[in-house]
Amino acid sequence: MSDCLFSDKIIREGVANYGTPFWLYDQATIEKRVQELKCFDVVRFAQKACPNLSILSLIRKCGAVVDAVSAGEIVRALRAGFKGGESDKQVPQIVYTADIFDRDAIELVKKHKIHVNVGSADMIQQLADAGVRSNITLRLNPGFGHGHSQKTNTGGPLSKHGVWYSQIKDCLKLAQSNGMWITGLHMHIGSGSDFEHLSKVCDAMRDASRHLGSHLRVISAGGGLPIPYKETEKNNRIDVKAYYDLWNKTRKDIAQSIGHDLALEVEPGRYLVAESAVLVAEIRAVKKQADNLFYLVDAGFNDLVRPSFYGSYHAISIVSSDGRNLGEAQDAIVAGPLCESGDVFTQEEGGFVVSRKLPEAKVGDFLVLHDTGAYGSAMSSNYNSRRYAPEILFSNGELKLIRERQTFDQLMENEKIVTL
Repeated sequence: MSDCLFSDKIIREGVANYGTPFWLYDQATIEKRVQELKCFDVVRFAQKACPNLSILSLIRKCGAVVDAVSAGEIVRALRAGFKGGESDKQVPQIVYTADIFDRDAIELVKKHKIHVNVGSADMIQQLADAGVRSNITLRLNPGFGHGHSQKTNTGGPLSKHGVWYSQIKDCLKLAQSNGMWITGLHMHIGSGSDFEHLSKVCDAMRDASRHLGSHLRVISAGGGLPIPYKETEKNNRIDVKAYYDLWNKTRKDIAQSIGHDLALEVEPGRYLVAESAVLVAEIRAVKKQADNLFYLVDAGFNDLVRPSFYGSYHAISIVSSDGRNLGEAQDAIVAGPLCESGDVFTQEEGGFVVSRKLPEAKVGDFLVLHDTGAYGSAMSSNYNSRRYAPEILFSNGELKLIRERQTFDQLMENEKIVTL
């Protein structure tokens, strides 16, 4: 939203202590979002949204468990304190969700007894070939999808994700022939889905459950809960109770059909962390290109790629460096330092550059990109040989460094100059 999560004083303190650009997270916001979803039996954080070890540790202390989509995310979860295997409540603290195993992932799954949410029949056979005999969850593609962008649509015939719904019987037979049982069903059609499409997912879950019968123990609503990125959306937040009621009715219908209760999981990523963070950059140039005013900042799409990749909207505010009152709002385009024409934060899907109404600013002022906690730092890169920005957690009134700024030596530490 346009009202900054953090005061100007905190922003300036962050700049003074850590330089720019940097990511700043609010612990209280994350705790609040986890609590809002405690109506579900299990809150499973999709850590790909924000995998910092301190954030994962905070999520764990809030009582949530975690999803991992790679070998590296399994290692992160373990280092953050999550355990492999089953807990005493039979809720896996770590679930590996993917459409393939690479060599590292299957070794870690076997070593740490990680529960697997399989997205392809080949994964079932590969588990068996590795000597794993365990209960598994099946991620189903219900035949349709939806999301805020075509790139976040995870269902339908053009999506690589999940097992096609008509193949569930084949997967069930393959699992049983290898001494495994499918005890969970998972569906996720995309990020930013609405209630109309979610209702269709619930119907598809009911249909799929009939194939598993009494072996079914848990259903997962997946993730994709949206957050209000725009000012016009702030009074139209997703109704968590209505969302839960929709899935709880589905759970009860299935339970009645199979003759026993089952657990209901939700797998949020964005919802738990997006609104908790901002990306703070410094304005390093203010210039006119014909009739267009540009604010050029020292953060680029190597830091926050969502606007360039998805055309995603992030609210923007300005903090004066010297405490002065800012000038009247004017149309401005916000862009970064990369040697790329697409390095623009004010653009729409398709690469269309637009302007925003922003206060008159000067070089040295600070520009704040809001709601960047999800798929912000997580998708950062070293493109243009730029270093990863530090991550800071605002906790109990204090700024705590949770990832240092990458050094130039670290940027190149794995490279070698060979004799040619």
